[in-house]
Amino acid sequence: MVIDLHAHILPGLDDGPPTLDASAEMAAAAVAGGTRTMAATSHINRSFSLEPAELGEARERVVARLRDDGIPLEVVQGGEISLSRIEGLSDADLRLLTLGDGPWVLLECPLSPYAPAMGPVVADLRRRGLEVLLAHPERSPVFMRSPGELPRLLEMGATAQVTSTALAGRFGDTVRKVAFAMLDRGEAHVIASDGHSADGRPPDLPAALGAMERRYEAPRELFDWMTSAVPAAMVAGEPLPPRPPTPARRSLLRRLRA
Repeated sequence: MVIDLHAHILPGLDDGPPTLDASAEMAAAAVAGGTRTMAATSHINRSFSLEPAELGEARERVVARLRDDGIPLEVVQGGEISLSRIEGLSDADLRLLTLGDGPWVLLECPLSPYAPAMGPVVADLRRRGLEVLLAHPERSPVFMRSPGELPRLLEMGATAQVTSTALAGRFGDTVRKVAFAMLDRGEAHVIASDGHSADGRPPDLPAALGAMERRYEAPRELFDWMTSAVPAAMVAGEPLPPRPPTPARRSLLRRLRA
């Protein structure tokens, strides 16, 4: 049973499901894949112009619908915050966007190569008493162009989330290689789906386990740490558990057979 800390399940707010029915379908798909808890991380950016206070009511409607449909998925609050919105958010706003009951916020790594530096933002959030989980750095040109930037942010206290389907190759071979390099170097702490719908961009965490089993000899302990142990600690506001060793790589022949 896994915890998905990055998913766009709230209806009609961003580029996630357009209706409450579609949200319920997405939740059912997540449960079928073993997810028991999901953070509702709608985009807090300039494009959709959502205010943090808007998300609570939308989440309650989803919770009520899942209860009525008998879909056993816990939906906790969250938000995917872009660099462009950080300056305009008060401490109270940010507390409305933390993942569950903990102090962690999901900070979107920019998909533009011309984005501002993330270091000052991470430092400021931590000064404000918040912890930072970086969303999908494997897809960000910032880290592809400057491989030393992610370790620098991790040294500042940030953590990193990779996308399950990125490991499975959905975003291309370059992104897949960057994602696995993060795992190999111990630079990733969470695997999440970044799901947007039941089918087009599904909440498919098992996709990551399948990809990891093709690369590593025995990846289950690391997968469980990244999809259960660490997310549970973040949602509860508890210290993160120690990272298990990176599993041994399969030989080339065994990878081809897998």
